[in-house]
Amino acid sequence: MKSVFYIIIFCCSLLTACSPKPSNVRSVAQAAPIYPDYADVAIPYNIAPLNFLLRDGADAVEVKITGKKQTLTVYGDDKVCFSMDDWKELLDAEKGNILTVQVTSRVNGEWLAYKPFTWYVAPDPVDGYLTYRLIEPGYEVWNSIQLCERNVQTFDERVLIDNNTVDKSCMNCHTHSSQRGDLSFFHLRGKKGGTILNRDGKLRKLSLKVDGMISGCVYGEIHPGGRYGVFSTNIIIPSFHTQESKRLEVYDTASDVVLADFDQDRMIVSPLLNDSTVFETFPVFSADGKYVYYCSAPRVKLPNDIKNMKYSICRISFDAKKGELGNSVDTLWNARLTGKSACHLKASPDGKYLLYTVADYGTFPIWHHEADLQLMDLRTGKVDNLKIVNSNRSDTYHSWSSNSRWFVFASKRGDGQYGKPYFCYIDRTGKTYKPFVLPQKDPAHYDLTLKSYNIPDLSKSPVTFGPKDIENVYENQNAEKFH
Repeated sequence: MKSVFYIIIFCCSLLTACSPKPSNVRSVAQAAPIYPDYADVAIPYNIAPLNFLLRDGADAVEVKITGKKQTLTVYGDDKVCFSMDDWKELLDAEKGNILTVQVTSRVNGEWLAYKPFTWYVAPDPVDGYLTYRLIEPGYEVWNSIQLCERNVQTFDERVLIDNNTVDKSCMNCHTHSSQRGDLSFFHLRGKKGGTILNRDGKLRKLSLKVDGMISGCVYGEIHPGGRYGVFSTNIIIPSFHTQESKRLEVYDTASDVVLADFDQDRMIVSPLLNDSTVFETFPVFSADGKYVYYCSAPRVKLPNDIKNMKYSICRISFDAKKGELGNSVDTLWNARLTGKSACHLKASPDGKYLLYTVADYGTFPIWHHEADLQLMDLRTGKVDNLKIVNSNRSDTYHSWSSNSRWFVFASKRGDGQYGKPYFCYIDRTGKTYKPFVLPQKDPAHYDLTLKSYNIPDLSKSPVTFGPKDIENVYENQNAEKFH
């Protein structure tokens, strides 16, 4: 075994020795043309290596990373891929420090040293697991879907469920509660479908619709205690634009908000959240579970008046011990005053912030170029427009890390078609930093994939089920009826 070990070491040393080393280097003022754009970003110390490639026609590259305590030098052709062990050792040693990255590449026989960039290694980790739905970004191929889980500390990815194994049924995205792998849900449609509840690692299939509800449950979240869920019920209509700048519009012709009691198999309905003259949608719980936040808009004539369909952010109290909603509603963000429309609410686990999407109108902003994230300080009501975070394409569908120091969101920046998961650091003062895309083992991955990463959701532990578990529930469990 020793001889094999020494042969491996010798071969690795030989490869390093044979890598071209820069000579007669010319310094240039422009930034290194790296892809993905990892220049001047904040990264968690537990993230997988930020492998990247050069878009300058390079056939050889040297990357030297310099910190306060360590340096790391790697070589490649037009791709730079870091050793997992070397990368982890570097980031562990440099928590809270700034790394300087010098990229030198050989282009047409000439070595060029680009302007250095930096990585700030944040002292706060990000939750280690990310779930998302992989789906083509077109409505016509919705029947080819996978729910996946990625370990963001490595490049390991596993399929939680492939809808080819469940009669090609549509699957809504997987949502954790309190960033727990053993408390989550997703909707599995189809003739044997239902809401799949993962509570304490045990799976149940639920029929969350009773008489008087306009539809089954759609968007929602589980209470931190696990007993309750809050959901919207929506009649959703897709339509198509004739303008080249827009593709697909999706809107509600009716929507309400209800709660589900998973212990007593009952739905909880309040007239304040089931007003036929108002659209209510995208409900979530506050971090302490004492409030329900949701979006609300006056009914308009559709589709003619869709550009007047603008949602405010509202709040109603909830008593988990009694299973009762409050008798009054507060408006936290008024669409009439802003001229915009809010959707996709997410409260930070520390209770300080509400992260949401704003667009010019409507509730389905993924094809709205103007869709941006905003951050409300729940203590003061102050709103941060997150200029360093947003792009000129849709930025939306977000979730928090359990320490409230990171959030992840789906962005169509770049090609405008495919959503990719981006991570953003928010420090203890509320300052946000330039986001970075989920790193991949092959830095050309996003050039090659034909899937969107839909609704990325963070968890501090892995999901407790796999494909066979879901197939068994789908085929062999009857959906529990609620009253």
